[in-house]
Amino acid sequence: MRPEAPGTPPGQSLSTPRAAGLAGILFAVLMAAAIVLARIGLPEGGGGAAEIEVTSGQRDAVTTALELVPFAGIAFLWFMGALREHSGEAEDRFVASVFLGSGMVFVACLFGASAAAGTVLDADQPQEFGRNFAYTLLTTYGMRMAAVFVFATSTIGRRLGAFPRPLALAGYLAGLVLLVAGSSLPWSELVFPAWALLVSLYILRSGRGRPRPAV
Repeated sequence: MRPEAPGTPPGQSLSTPRAAGLAGILFAVLMAAAIVLARIGLPEGGGGAAEIEVTSGQRDAVTTALELVPFAGIAFLWFMGALREHSGEAEDRFVASVFLGSGMVFVACLFGASAAAGTVLDADQPQEFGRNFAYTLLTTYGMRMAAVFVFATSTIGRRLGAFPRPLALAGYLAGLVLLVAGSSLPWSELVFPAWALLVSLYILRSGRGRPRPAV
């Protein structure tokens, strides 16, 4: 964790890691729940001439997932902003640009995939185009942007000494899984919220262990 900068108000150095940790946990829970509900409500595949019938329970699952996604995106943006603020002026500009760009593109892909998935609820039967487009946008593009975000975050955390070596290595492994197997291995997208949860819990734990500055 970076030292408190001169002129920083007392207690401010603890607010950023706490905000990052809480936002990361919220994102991980909401994102994982949305993925599970979407997978249940809109099973991947089908692709043939016959459309797959979806029950009312599955439609409810998709509707709930779509309602969770905007809040997951907001929590992720907060998580990303808090992490960037926590790195301070010591951040590497190149890696920080990759970090910021990949995070923004991931959110765009997430919202786009949700909009595509929502189109299948407008008809009596789900539309295969909407289903396939949603999964392609999320798993092929969104998860690969998530992989870049994980790589960038792990690199920044390791260079600044904020992440221990095992956590950084776990990030590189998670990023590799998302990059290589994101579109071919069902449910692999859960690796991203799992990594965010791991990082957030570490940030909260390490932040809580720091002494509070004297007033």
